[in-house]
Amino acid sequence: MDHQEVNIVDEVKLELSEIDSLDVADHGQRYEALHQKLNQALTSIDGL
Repeated sequence: MDHQEVNIVDEVKLELSEIDSLDVADHGQRYEALHQKLNQALTSIDGL
C-alpha cells in the first residue's frame, strides 16, 4: 500500500470510531458521508 491508501484506512477507522460514540440517530448521515469518501477514494485509485 502506498502512503495515500494507508491514510484513507486510518481515516475510515477514526471515522467509524467517532460514529460508534454518537447517538444512533446520527449514524445514518455519518455513514452516508463516509460512503461518499470511500467511493471517491476508490474512484481515484481506479484512475491511476
